[in-house]
Amino acid sequence: MRNLLDFGACLLARLPAETAHDLTLSLMAALGPLLPRPLGDPPSLRVSALGLDFPNPVGLAAGFDKNARVPDAMARLGFGFVECGTVTPKAQAGNPKPRLFRLREDRAVINRMGFNNGGMEMAAANLARRGSGILGINIGANKDSADRIADYRTSFARLAPLADYVTVNISSPNTPGLRGLQNKDELNRLIGTVLEARGGAKKPVLVKIAPDLDETALDEIAAVALMTGIDGLIVSNTTIARPPLQSRHFKQTGGLSGAPLLSASTQILRGVRQRVGNRLVLIGVGGIACGADAYAKIRAGATLVQLYTALVYGGPGLVAQIKSELAECLVRDGYDNVAEAVGVDA
Repeated sequence: MRNLLDFGACLLARLPAETAHDLTLSLMAALGPLLPRPLGDPPSLRVSALGLDFPNPVGLAAGFDKNARVPDAMARLGFGFVECGTVTPKAQAGNPKPRLFRLREDRAVINRMGFNNGGMEMAAANLARRGSGILGINIGANKDSADRIADYRTSFARLAPLADYVTVNISSPNTPGLRGLQNKDELNRLIGTVLEARGGAKKPVLVKIAPDLDETALDEIAAVALMTGIDGLIVSNTTIARPPLQSRHFKQTGGLSGAPLLSASTQILRGVRQRVGNRLVLIGVGGIACGADAYAKIRAGATLVQLYTALVYGGPGLVAQIKSELAECLVRDGYDNVAEAVGVDA
């Protein structure tokens, strides 16, 4: 079955990017229940964080499964956790097509999707049918919303009971003005609103930040995060920066993800770790394509890591490869488990 998925990935790579993505979701919906459950992970990869026990620290980043159609199928590929979304209160079509571009020579992707999704009720219906794997739901605001902070409260109240943790996405570059919520006063108000909606349930809440932040912005975000008492930060979203790129689509607008983001996002992660220490759970995202990349994130301060773009080029077998290589990195450096390596380079 996994060989069939790898063969399908090769065929899909010949199609336009968004067409291939939509067909991949349909393929996983059809074949996911037939996939064997993954073999048990080495004890060294087990992670306890956010009040949850993760079989391994390698997760699927938000953006792949916006409407929570196939979280169980993706977990069967070996992910330790799956994050779905971004979900907005109302359904929205997103930005005009084409809006997703492969940069093959750079092992990267540029997207300007614009939070296209079926809305929180569709996601809720899908989440109600999910299995037992660890699942996060990533929430955002509608593009035409008059009160974006109210959007987050609405989505949180509806979806948090159906997920193991909730990510507040304020860092997508494809919804005009959204990144303004990373400003100190707005961020403080937003987090306060979400935590008020959480009440006594204590559902873990994380905030996903951008890689395009200066030192002052990092200082302020770290201070607000620690003061408000959220559980963690996801570092980071896609970048609007353009390092040297070779692909013909390099001038497209939108967020850049994949290999060119690895260094910058890891540097931001390390800076966040230096500011918050071990008082927050950090999830490292951006450019991970092998076990060494995941290990670099962990050493920079990440307790957990996520990937998505690398699957476009590495196929579904990449997950098992990354876990095997990560376990080898731990053994090589004398660590018995992931927790011992977290933040040693920060």
